[in-house]
Amino acid sequence: QIDHSQGKLVRVAQGEILDVAVDLRKNSPTFGKWHGAVLSSENHHMLWVPVGFAHGFLVLSGGAHVLYKTTDFYHAPSERTIAWNDPDLNIDWKLVGEPILLAKDAVGTAFRNAELFA
Repeated sequence: QIDHSQGKLVRVAQGEILDVAVDLRKNSPTFGKWHGAVLSSENHHMLWVPVGFAHGFLVLSGGAHVLYKTTDFYHAPSERTIAWNDPDLNIDWKLVGEPILLAKDAVGTAFRNAELFA
């Protein structure tokens, strides 16, 4: 979300996901870098995604219940989507076969054209 930016604490109540965060802060030394972590109901790990980071996940199990605690409310007009398979980001999703995507994820913007944080 460009306006009403959110920090997110992410955990999984059921199942397993690969959770990915990408630094969108232009002045950051880790700008354009990504970090991925496996979160599951078994390992009880959580991931903090700070304001200024893009966030996405891949469900690795048959299904998953993903829970967020956020620092601001969801604001649909501020939401943006970066292409999950952007070659500049080169995220290793550890895919086996073709993913099933939400409609918005299938038409994400290239990272180089995305609205970024100062």
